[in-house]
Amino acid sequence: MIGGFNNEQIRRYSRHIILQEVGGKGQEKLLSSKVLCIGAGGLGSPIIQYLAAAGVGTIGIVDDDVVDLSNLQRQVIHGGNVDVPKVESAKQFVNKLNPDVNVKTYNHRITPENILDIIKDYDIVVDGSDNFATRYLVNDACVLTGKPLSHGSIFRFEGQVTTILPNEGPCYRCLFEHAPPAGMVPSCQEAGVIGVLPGIIGVIQATEVVKYLLDLGELLVGRMIYYDATQMTFDEIKIRKNPTCPACGENPKITTIEAENYQETCTL
Repeated sequence: MIGGFNNEQIRRYSRHIILQEVGGKGQEKLLSSKVLCIGAGGLGSPIIQYLAAAGVGTIGIVDDDVVDLSNLQRQVIHGGNVDVPKVESAKQFVNKLNPDVNVKTYNHRITPENILDIIKDYDIVVDGSDNFATRYLVNDACVLTGKPLSHGSIFRFEGQVTTILPNEGPCYRCLFEHAPPAGMVPSCQEAGVIGVLPGIIGVIQATEVVKYLLDLGELLVGRMIYYDATQMTFDEIKIRKNPTCPACGENPKITTIEAENYQETCTL
């Protein structure tokens, strides 16, 4: 035992420990941290993979879906687990990768009725969902409870990432106050997505989470990274806090989580 780590942990996390900005104390922070990942699909796969590899001590995973053969083009942690619940498949992957990580699974949808109870025990929430209703629900719950949130989304060849720190910067509704009308924006199932895209966006989200847990560097607060795979470009979009935002504005209209505000199906 050296500095609280056994020999295997010293070897496993050696590349972290030798970083002056992380060190042993930083690795201890990661091992004592709790992160909730909403979705174990395209974005959730790389998020879960890299947070587990980094040694985040507790990872909660919310998803009610099962692995389908069509998922494996991009959901890289689920190989060989077709028809297995995604939360169980993800847990199997993490257990093989890093036995230091405790995985808590929630094999059901995130809903207005359960979200506040689920997120309360975690240090930060990572949104890897694929529909607007869930994104707004997660945003509003995090704003109301003061939980940090990493948002990411993907579409065809494009992706975006931002970090939301309630009371410090803008939230998702500051940028997109309301969801587009149902049917206006096709889902990934309808429009397609290049397989490598969620890996890029998910890894950026995981990077933001690790930075937050270590209090390291500058987070994407008030900024959104927009990635275009066809042009191989990253653009930064400034986001300003909207004083009339219904979630985090000066006189917020959203003061409780009401089911009728999230009528689109909150699937993952």
